[in-house]
Amino acid sequence: MSDNEALVLLEHDAYGIKGAVKLTLNRPQAFNALSESMLDAMEHALQDIGESDARVVVIAGAGRAFCAGHDLKEMRAQPALDYYRDLFARCSRMMLTVQRIPQPVIARVHGIATAAGCQLVAMCDLAVASDDARFAVSGVNLGLFCATPSVPLSRNVSRKAAFEMLVTGDFIDAHTARERGLVNRVAPLAELDDAVSALAASIASKPREAVAAGKRLFYRQLETGIEGAYALASETMACNMMDEATLEGTQAFIEKRAPRW
Repeated sequence: MSDNEALVLLEHDAYGIKGAVKLTLNRPQAFNALSESMLDAMEHALQDIGESDARVVVIAGAGRAFCAGHDLKEMRAQPALDYYRDLFARCSRMMLTVQRIPQPVIARVHGIATAAGCQLVAMCDLAVASDDARFAVSGVNLGLFCATPSVPLSRNVSRKAAFEMLVTGDFIDAHTARERGLVNRVAPLAELDDAVSALAASIASKPREAVAAGKRLFYRQLETGIEGAYALASETMACNMMDEATLEGTQAFIEKRAPRW
């Protein structure tokens, strides 16, 4: 087994769902801290998934936690500005890949999700957490403001809630994370996989092309003024209507039957 394969485990047709891929961070002894090798493994795996016919992706963590953020021991061993610039650029590249691949990505969160681990939850399109999960952007406790995690965090939760987390480093629980919009659903740990698989199955049952086009449009319009957003959305819907799956779906609705996808 290669280092990349050991650090990131892939399961196809996960949860018995055709087209679902489960990507598991596999450094349980380090609470799945994002080492340089882990970042590279995730980047390569996500790119491969993005180019495949997969329909939905689940990112999970092995062991007792989802992800504890960057590997601080590795970071402290190389105190050089150029090294840190490269490290955070590589992490940002991986995080952006989560958003750029056509498949919706669900974070399956248990235990802790801290710093870049919380950033990963925020970058995922959807998140389901166990009721004992905890979230923090705690770098400030070490004198390091979580600048890169602040980017997706501030795009998920309100500004004041995000800033409070960033300047205090305090943890929030799963139910607070749901109230603030960081996660979609909360379930008891014993039922976490059932909740994740239900969401994944719902997505996987929809036409892949429509979901992919929708994800691409969703993020583009968020960063665009309202007139430009409507122009992008109108073009997306017009093109989507020409898709065979959409034509079949609308015809099935007219005929009061299930679509033949």
